[in-house]
Amino acid sequence: MKKIILTDKAPAPIGPYSQAYLCGNTLYCSGQIPLDPQTGEFLNGTIEEQTEKCIKNISELLKAADFSFDDVVKTTCFLANMSDFTAFNNVYAKYFTSKPARSCVAVKELPKNALVEIEVIAVK
Repeated sequence: MKKIILTDKAPAPIGPYSQAYLCGNTLYCSGQIPLDPQTGEFLNGTIEEQTEKCIKNISELLKAADFSFDDVVKTTCFLANMSDFTAFNNVYAKYFTSKPARSCVAVKELPKNALVEIEVIAVK
């Protein structure tokens, strides 16, 4: 069973992709940057503020598919600057308490010049 997950409580796709895809009991969520789902506007804030917004968007995708943070088994985190790692980690740790596997890498540039992008895989 494959099903596209779409919710108006997370930012709408701005390209040829889905917000999330449910395949059997596994949910694949597209990377989230700090966009407001209602306005589509970019949150140009601190790394902590941007991380909170990304995680809020992920939370809405998980809810739309009847998943929770406890179901997340893998995250991939992209930072525009690795010097933000500690501040990012402090916010991240509040939500991903089940300690999923994770990759965290610095990248040259993210969409809209975001400081952070996070994608997740969750399994029921």
